[in-house]
Amino acid sequence: MLDIKFIRENKELVAKAAKDKGVKVDIDEVLEVDKDVGVLNTVKQKLQEERNKIAQEKNIEKGKKIKQQLSALEKELTPLEKDLEKLLLEIPNPAKPDVKVGKDETENEVIRKVGTPRKFNFTPKDHLALGEALDVIDVERAGKISGTRFYFLKNEGALLEFALRQLAFETLLKENFTPVIPPVLIKTDIMKGLGYTEHGGIEDMYVLEKDDLVLVGTSEQSIVAMHKDEALSVKDLPKRYVGFSTCFRREAGSYGKDTRGIIRAHQFDKVEMVSFVKQGEDDKEHEYLLSLEEKLLTLLELPYQVVKMVTGDLGFPTARKYDLEVWIVSERKYREMTSTSTTTDFQARRLNIKYQDGGDKKFVNILNGTAFSTRPIVAILENFQEKDGSVNVPKALHKYLDFTKITPKK
Repeated sequence: MLDIKFIRENKELVAKAAKDKGVKVDIDEVLEVDKDVGVLNTVKQKLQEERNKIAQEKNIEKGKKIKQQLSALEKELTPLEKDLEKLLLEIPNPAKPDVKVGKDETENEVIRKVGTPRKFNFTPKDHLALGEALDVIDVERAGKISGTRFYFLKNEGALLEFALRQLAFETLLKENFTPVIPPVLIKTDIMKGLGYTEHGGIEDMYVLEKDDLVLVGTSEQSIVAMHKDEALSVKDLPKRYVGFSTCFRREAGSYGKDTRGIIRAHQFDKVEMVSFVKQGEDDKEHEYLLSLEEKLLTLLELPYQVVKMVTGDLGFPTARKYDLEVWIVSERKYREMTSTSTTTDFQARRLNIKYQDGGDKKFVNILNGTAFSTRPIVAILENFQEKDGSVNVPKALHKYLDFTKITPKK
């Protein structure tokens, strides 16, 4: 959440930032409730001081009266404090000053393009047609047992997925990231603390109400919350993790989109980066995570573009986000493969994650970025296909596999 002091001093800025993200908030109501809470807390403090004074005087009757007044005050104050907290949790993290104001993804900025899409001298197939012919993707059988937007990865497809994970981990371990395999179920209040449940976000999640648990939509959700209510040592920052987990999304807002193939699925695997850095160092760290994502796509020899999100396409806790989009041959356009975001100190405040800097405790800045999900398999199949239906494997993955080409099954 945002610091209430910051909101008091920057009312117009916070209101505009929310509007720029397409989020409706009533800052006047927030400040009005805040004012009421402040008045009651002042009265409470004076009563407590008076109670302490009376205790020294051993005036039992006055003491009972003060106790009754404090009890009545608490009954009035407690619901107001809860109302204020609820209102504060509904305010999104403002976008960084360098982020362009825009309504949706159609206004996102292409920062740069790397590599040139391949020209084919034959009619290329899409990844599903290739995957079925090569017997590496099976959505039909997955549909029988799980429904739409699920798939089996088989044979070389399954091995290709593991090779991608190995490449990501090998690359990031050299950068001194700490490897971790996190839980895929987290408490509902933790997900709320991360800032992903507000304004309809919960609709894209699989919620186990009986257990008060939520399936993660990305590995970072468990890893970020790992240091909840902790104060890290400044000498340990930046603290970087690389995690692997299966992820789950309802894709409630994508009805009718990407129904063919495995680009948009309810279940997928992901290697995710998470960084905890000192205040004011997130801009530098954001560029660093972006450079790592570009390095990984370059290793796969895939043509891509870097896209900077406008305000209206940012998530609730996100202050800046880059998407890396890879050329998808069958669609003749770039599609998101990975992304990286900074949430500044927004999630840290909500989860109470700080660092000790001398005698002071400050909130950390938290960032995340995708190394690989399952989507690069889509791009590899389409970009490296040959006329005979075979698919070459990018050289960077050869050392993890006992094949360099996937050929149609006879």
